[in-house]
Amino acid sequence: MLPGISGIELARTLRRDELTADLPLIMLTARGEESDKLKSFDSGIDDYITKPFSPRELIARVKALLRRSGSPDEGVIETHGIALDIRGHRLTVDGHSVHVGPTEFRLLEFLLRHPNRAFDRAQLLDRVWGRGVYIEERTVDVHILRLRRLLRPSGREGVIQTVRGVGYRFSPQGAPQGSPQGSPEGSPQG
Repeated sequence: MLPGISGIELARTLRRDELTADLPLIMLTARGEESDKLKSFDSGIDDYITKPFSPRELIARVKALLRRSGSPDEGVIETHGIALDIRGHRLTVDGHSVHVGPTEFRLLEFLLRHPNRAFDRAQLLDRVWGRGVYIEERTVDVHILRLRRLLRPSGREGVIQTVRGVGYRFSPQGAPQGSPQGSPEGSPQG
């Protein structure tokens, strides 16, 4: 039982949000009626498990679902000379390997998966560091600065832009130096 929202409502909400629309969803519930299962599948879930269930069965179903869904963590994200190898945890820029720390890697992966969309610090903390992690919001600024420094030798530090009063965005084309809508240095105002 979820507080304040049904599992079906939650599944529909997740499917409508572009950031969570492709997440594999398994409904764990005490409701075993066929009508409940059909409503759940109609809401967009991928699998349905009735309580009580074996933890081993749950693990097996999660593994099967990840195999079928072609987990987005596989492969390489590539744009404008920047290639992020998710499995190999490697960053290459214009064919040159660039050493990147784990946090900067996750931050760059998130930004690459959502190009041209601005995120504030709180959103980046939730989506990159995880919910329930209590870190100063300015920590995001430090990691953005590190990413820009990693991209500077290739002249691509401008692809990570500051959006004044909002936060940060990845723009594959980059912003010209001194551009009013985004700048490669500094932190968002506000």
